[in-house]
Amino acid sequence: MSIQSIGSNPIPPIPAINSTQKPVASGSATQITQTFETMLNTLNESQLSSDALVEKMARGESVDLHEVMIGMEENNVNFNVALGIRDKLIEAYREVMRMQV
Repeated sequence: MSIQSIGSNPIPPIPAINSTQKPVASGSATQITQTFETMLNTLNESQLSSDALVEKMARGESVDLHEVMIGMEENNVNFNVALGIRDKLIEAYREVMRMQV
């Protein structure tokens, strides 16, 4: 059994950072806006479908109770995720506003 030596470093070196380069915001604000808008539209659709299932059940139509409960819980989870994201965005905004220029 022969032991092979370690040839080259498997981890590539970190490239040097040029101090004259400035970060460029290439539409990141619009991407965040579009992502948040998509999330809110999805939340709205989830709320509407959950409400429709509850209305069908209240009218006595043939709807399985477990489907109604699953729809309501999905809506609850989506709403909590949206609230968490909103709280993080507000926290980030406040942190930016606290920065001294």
